[in-house]
Amino acid sequence: MIIDIHGHLSPPEAARRFPMPPALTDVDGMLAARAEAGIDLTIIGSPVGAGAMARVPGVDNYNQPRDRLRAFHAWMSGLIGTFPDQLRGYVYANPFGDDDHLDGVRETLADPAFVGLITTSSVHGELLASPRADSFFALAAESGVPVLVHAPAEPIGTDRVGDLGFVEQIGRFGDLSLSLAMIAFAGLLDKYPELRLIGATGGGALALLPERLQTAARPRHWGAGPPSGPPATGSGAAPRTGAAPGAGRQGPPRPGPADPGRQAPVPPGPPPSAAPSPDPAAALRRLYVDTSTFSPAHLGLNAEVLGPERMLFGTDSPPLSVPLEEYIRLIEKLPIDKASQQLVLGGNAEAIFDLRSRP
Repeated sequence: MIIDIHGHLSPPEAARRFPMPPALTDVDGMLAARAEAGIDLTIIGSPVGAGAMARVPGVDNYNQPRDRLRAFHAWMSGLIGTFPDQLRGYVYANPFGDDDHLDGVRETLADPAFVGLITTSSVHGELLASPRADSFFALAAESGVPVLVHAPAEPIGTDRVGDLGFVEQIGRFGDLSLSLAMIAFAGLLDKYPELRLIGATGGGALALLPERLQTAARPRHWGAGPPSGPPATGSGAAPRTGAAPGAGRQGPPRPGPADPGRQAPVPPGPPPSAAPSPDPAAALRRLYVDTSTFSPAHLGLNAEVLGPERMLFGTDSPPLSVPLEEYIRLIEKLPIDKASQQLVLGGNAEAIFDLRSRP
């Protein structure tokens, strides 16, 4: 059985409101292509809920009323109910959503059409590993469903990049790399051992980072330890308010422009971070990744570093238009045995998703 854990479809109403590739509303075309390629089941979802996966002036994907999200998920549930042998769904969640939002997520998860959560690796420049996402991670661990960590529409560092193609292919890849690495570094998988997180786009550069994460946690080149002071903004946490100007900063006072003898006000720093994971490289290897990266080298490195038991077949199609058969052939060409190929193509998904119930 071949299971694609990373697909997208959008309601026609969304296509009228927002720019999007036509393939996202072509349900019949999507299902026909999968039948031809031999893909048995696809898990669909939206990393922006009822929002836009492109920069649209005046649209904030993270400020969607509960009734709008309820209507979006109702459309998806109805679609899955029409094609119960071919589709399952993810419930969209804002990882920094308030109690009302998270209550809506729980409510929607009760529908058997949905088998997991989908969220974004950052929100307005704040990484998913921020302490503000603690309630979301607690919900995910409690519910026992996997979480597809998808890149946001506007990745970190791309607010002034005008080329959408670059944002899609490079910016989002980088955002996922940062977020997943910080999740391993910050010990979230130690705090919530039940979490099953799947990094989209092959997990970004995750497989390149075990040694760098170990060095980040124990930077021997600092001798007794790095200098005291505010931690780096690794968690992506929002700045504190009310902190004393310059609190925790190192170095001599900076003269202000009006009075060279007085210290100029310094914006408050980030809140303290928790101690890093005692073994972030091991934590990293507990993450899952999909295969929606059209790169044999990337897939091969993931198989070598993470292992085929941590890889799940995913295409990001729609909207990506790479022939689905090519994705399958890439898995079949990996230097792993046939049993491991079957794990990647469907066995791992069958193990971590509850796909038995029918909507």
